[in-house]
Amino acid sequence: MPYSLKDYFHVEINGTEKKFSWIRVLRKAWRGRQDNYLFWWRIASQLHQSKIRWVKSVGKSINRRMTRKHGMEIMMGAQIGIGLNVGHMIGNVIGKDVIIGDYLQVRQNTTIGADFKRQGKILIGDHVSIGANSCIIGSALNIGNHVKIGAMSFVHEDIPDNATFVTVKQSRILINE
Repeated sequence: MPYSLKDYFHVEINGTEKKFSWIRVLRKAWRGRQDNYLFWWRIASQLHQSKIRWVKSVGKSINRRMTRKHGMEIMMGAQIGIGLNVGHMIGNVIGKDVIIGDYLQVRQNTTIGADFKRQGKILIGDHVSIGANSCIIGSALNIGNHVKIGAMSFVHEDIPDNATFVTVKQSRILINE
């Protein structure tokens, strides 16, 4: 179901526990960094979908300004469902060849993008949580619904529904003599 900007703003900025209010949305978008970014990114994304060239360029311009201001980039062309939650915005990059379902939670320094080795988009399901410093890199990847991706994980393979994905890391101390 396609959502309107009002629907996105209600869930992502206003909060569903409260009755929708344009005044509250504008106040929170003015004061809060995450709310400000999501507000302007949703508008830019909507403008970018236009068939009119100058309207599309206005969307790109807004996106560039928000990228410089907030240190986070969601490229125009990325399709993200309702309920996007960005814990800490610094260093996040989401590529244009990504289709993401509803209620994605992303933490700082996360990259989601294509490696262009094959044709196809990265598909991420609903209710996915991605830990800090994680990378999802590949082509034609499928990440299921209700998936948790641990911090500092490198995802380059499909993940089924209701799974938790972690990259096993080893620590060691080498003593120089």
